[in-house]
Amino acid sequence: IIRVQSPDGVKRITATKRETAATFLKKVAKEFGFQNNGFSVYINRNKTGEITASSNKSLNLLKIKHGDLLFLFPSSLAGPSSEMETSAPPGFKVFGAPNVVEDEIDQYLSKQDGKIYRSRDPQLCRHGPLGKCVHCVPLEPFDEDYLNHLEPPVKHMSFHAYIRKLTGGADKGKFVALENISCKIKSGCEGHLPWPNGICTKCQPSAITLNRQKYRHVDNIMFENHTVADRFLDFWRKTGNQHFGYLYGRYTEHKDIPLGIRAEVAAIYEPPQIGTQNSLELLEDPKAEVVDEIAAKLGLRKDTYFLSSEECITAGDFQNKHPNMCRLSPDGHFGSKFVTAVATGGPDNQVHFEGYQVSNQCMALVRDECLLPCKDAPELGYAKESSSEQYVPDVFYKDVDKFGNEITQLARPLPVEYLIIDITTTFPKDPVYTFSISQNPFPIENRDVLGETQDFHSLATYLSQNTSSVFLDTISDFHLLLFLVTNEVMPLQDSISLLLEAVRTRNEELAQTWKRSEQWATIEQLCSEYPHPLPWYPVAAAGEQSTLHSSPLPVVPWILYPAASWQLLWAMRLETRPPCQARGSFQ
Repeated sequence: IIRVQSPDGVKRITATKRETAATFLKKVAKEFGFQNNGFSVYINRNKTGEITASSNKSLNLLKIKHGDLLFLFPSSLAGPSSEMETSAPPGFKVFGAPNVVEDEIDQYLSKQDGKIYRSRDPQLCRHGPLGKCVHCVPLEPFDEDYLNHLEPPVKHMSFHAYIRKLTGGADKGKFVALENISCKIKSGCEGHLPWPNGICTKCQPSAITLNRQKYRHVDNIMFENHTVADRFLDFWRKTGNQHFGYLYGRYTEHKDIPLGIRAEVAAIYEPPQIGTQNSLELLEDPKAEVVDEIAAKLGLRKDTYFLSSEECITAGDFQNKHPNMCRLSPDGHFGSKFVTAVATGGPDNQVHFEGYQVSNQCMALVRDECLLPCKDAPELGYAKESSSEQYVPDVFYKDVDKFGNEITQLARPLPVEYLIIDITTTFPKDPVYTFSISQNPFPIENRDVLGETQDFHSLATYLSQNTSSVFLDTISDFHLLLFLVTNEVMPLQDSISLLLEAVRTRNEELAQTWKRSEQWATIEQLCSEYPHPLPWYPVAAAGEQSTLHSSPLPVVPWILYPAASWQLLWAMRLETRPPCQARGSFQ
């Protein structure tokens, strides 16, 4: 038995004294999963005494005997995880799912240093300009004292800072794996009858103690401009009813938090729904897949928010449907970037926005159908009890009693504050416009209750009222593009790719090329039947630029609707009623 030590650990290789070095190295390669030229084996730890693949030298000749310890070092040019290691944090070898393609923002942040650099303190530092001490040495991105002293204080570190914390220390996260929680009985256990007639410690899921999550997958939500939110709020201003929409945008770096991620909102899609002042019902959306496809071609992605226990379950369901791809997890995914924004009233009688996610523990409870809402107390949830149809592990949470002692409570019921993660929501000082902003915008989909419909009459009206000389500015409306693709008279799903590329890249020449197509000529003919004259769009002169400047984006999953059920039901009509003052009791 020859022991071979590698960065993955020690493995034992069975060999004979007369075995050649070449045969022995083939066994090592097979055991560690390397190709023959992807590693080197040395007799000494300092990389001396390399064992070459010789067919003439035996292990006995190389003085390698039973029980000896050899040292394997992967080659920098080959190995089973060479591609994966390029995007891993420095000094960390990944043991998750190497073939998973992460989001571009995750790939970018994984290559960043992430440390918080500080300048020399003239009062506390007693060294030269090239030296470092405890007062000026760079801090790690997960340093809690630094995060707590930011303005405002940061309660949750970023997800990539959390990864750096796990992969730090002497072992560089050698044994770290981001395991997804499972509340289900493990299948394949043959030592007993299936539940409810039998269960054992091998297949029984562990009990869950809910903890406040210390990290979050998204650190900030930013609307590109006020118009995006105002058009959504117009529905509530006219009806006073709850309303729901998917936010589409992109993920970018949030530089205010070390290794942070920001979700930038560019557009809001409103699916079919029935809303009242106190309730909201989502209807089946036959256009959902087409909308996601069009958004993806525009470089966009989609996200939602709820506050009561029932709404937490809904948010958890959405997050499970949009998992965060992660190479550090054996399952290839961990948590979710799907966030939720809520439009509500503040103490200043003004509408403001709040962002949230539910924790990974809540996602697991929702996915495995272990969490129920409380009808009479919406701020509480309830962990299901086991039945003959389903085994449910015990769920606990920690609380403080009246004497100041920390106690463990059974999650029946459960305060939903243990499941919620706050996310700051902002608007930029300098607005950004991915899509055109018009004084006479194209109607938003699924607003028939307001008498606002998407048809060729409304398209003719829109085109007659928007007479910009730049065709790209007129056609760059998210809701207009969706109508062109999903209308029943002449859907352009198979012929609109060129236009979507023009909008994504802000290319007027491509837009003019598509404008000369037969499809647009047919659209103009259909619109000409209505008494609104169509404007003539001249081709932009050489070198002419659109007055609208914005960058292409990829899409971000979220939902938005104006007011949480237990937070602000009666203050929806801000013009006539005061805002709710009871919100602080739920923090």
